[in-house]
Amino acid sequence: MGVLNVTPDSFSDGGRFATPTDALKRAEQIFEEGADVLDVGGESTRPGAAEIPWEEELRRLGPVVEVMAARGFPVSVDTSRPEVMRAVIDMGAVIINDVRALRLPGALDVAAASDVGVCLMHMQGTPATMQVAPEYRDVLVEVSDFLRERAQTCEAAGISRDRIVLDPGFGFGKTPDHNLRLLRHFSDIAGMGWPVMAGLSRKSLLGHIVGRPVTDRQSASVTAALIAVERGAVVVRVHDIAATRDALLLWRVVNDKELGFDEH
Repeated sequence: MGVLNVTPDSFSDGGRFATPTDALKRAEQIFEEGADVLDVGGESTRPGAAEIPWEEELRRLGPVVEVMAARGFPVSVDTSRPEVMRAVIDMGAVIINDVRALRLPGALDVAAASDVGVCLMHMQGTPATMQVAPEYRDVLVEVSDFLRERAQTCEAAGISRDRIVLDPGFGFGKTPDHNLRLLRHFSDIAGMGWPVMAGLSRKSLLGHIVGRPVTDRQSASVTAALIAVERGAVVVRVHDIAATRDALLLWRVVNDKELGFDEH
């Protein structure tokens, strides 16, 4: 899943693709580099980010979603608001990627009334407050319990299990130690019965470990994606698409006895 933030203030690429022309050019590049899905976000969810009106969020991401979906590309939209969900589903989006796990009033109803996939993420607090001294008794247990409850709630609302993906929410209301514990035990979350996505690309956890700024974390991000896949991730949400794709292809060829080359 290739990341495209059409925002002025996202933590990694805020402002780079804020115009429709730049955003569409980057969207095309993301698929050229080998992404399977484009994930478009119109509101920053970085730590400390303030909310914007849903109309502004839709104004930012609508042109990219509409054009790319019309061309037949799989588009995911990173949003929590039912008004935005309804609009982008009508435009042809195939996935709703919600950092609030469909908890805003009306969001679950919109998703259930459609046939789109949903990604349910764990977040403690809100983007504005989530990194203000986050605490857990046991982060693995609490995150797992939350994701299980949200997935079961979605199924009860009529969203079939094959439409649901879970995301532990690395960096969303978690310290580096919390994030590291979740990554070390990612296979436990992947074993709960639903597909799981990992969003580790360029995150502060990687900077904390390797000591590099957000603009210089490609190697760490690719390695983190491989670690997550080895532990059961079926989707990785990344900024460095080509490098991650190459690493995953090599990993798959080496580990899959059915893949190889004609030695003759």
